[in-house]
Amino acid sequence: MEFLRKVDMHTHTDNSPDGIHSTMYMCEQAQMHGLRAVAFTDHCEVDAYYRDNYDKSTVQAYFEVAKARNVYSGRLLVLEGIELGQAPYEPELAEKIVGLYRYDIVIGSIHNLRGREDFWTLPCTQEDVVPLLTEYFDEIEHLVDWGHFDTLAHLTYPLRYMVGEHGLKVDLAQFSKKIDAILMKLAASGKALEINTSGLRQPIGRTLPDADIVRRFRELGGEHITVGSDAHRANDIGAGIERGMEIAKACGFDHVTIFQDRAPVLIPIE
Repeated sequence: MEFLRKVDMHTHTDNSPDGIHSTMYMCEQAQMHGLRAVAFTDHCEVDAYYRDNYDKSTVQAYFEVAKARNVYSGRLLVLEGIELGQAPYEPELAEKIVGLYRYDIVIGSIHNLRGREDFWTLPCTQEDVVPLLTEYFDEIEHLVDWGHFDTLAHLTYPLRYMVGEHGLKVDLAQFSKKIDAILMKLAASGKALEINTSGLRQPIGRTLPDADIVRRFRELGGEHITVGSDAHRANDIGAGIERGMEIAKACGFDHVTIFQDRAPVLIPIE
């Protein structure tokens, strides 16, 4: 199936600590990969905002995207975004950050638990799975309660490392009540759930979250799905987007959503 309106709502440039390529080069590659729209959503970790100089990198990121938007006008829809990590840990600061610029899309995410490392570097054994995921889903629910974002990123983020990197066994059924509570609140608030396709090119081999959770979101009244590659390098921009759109369609969505000026815009899945 060829998608004529392929859109990538989650990408990172070299204005993220783990990003590789410039905004302009990412735009060039987005065009080459047949994208109609791309959102640049560089990292801003609220709990490390001043320590890790996100107060400076977010400024640079915003103005580089503004420049790219002008250069690619009429050829590629370039959207201003930010991925705001750990907002509930310092909610007043998080609200201040969101209000600094006129973003098109704000992604909400949790990459680490309070006072601990990102899950990608966090040591983890089979005995750690239940307590860590219990705390993680509690923090995700706090994020949804905070609510100053547009789409919830990679809901099953820790599995990228627990399952994909460490080979641990995770039964999400034991967290079904917590996940349902998150999805119900997300749906009731009219916010989007992201299908993050990064897992398709990583050892875990599936989207974050996978189809079961996307389908459950629809059953619980969810209306908006965003699809994002979570690309940190130019070669990955748009990667897996078509598969993400296929999953959205199979789970009962006839459109995906992009955001412009923080307002949802529906893109039919053709």
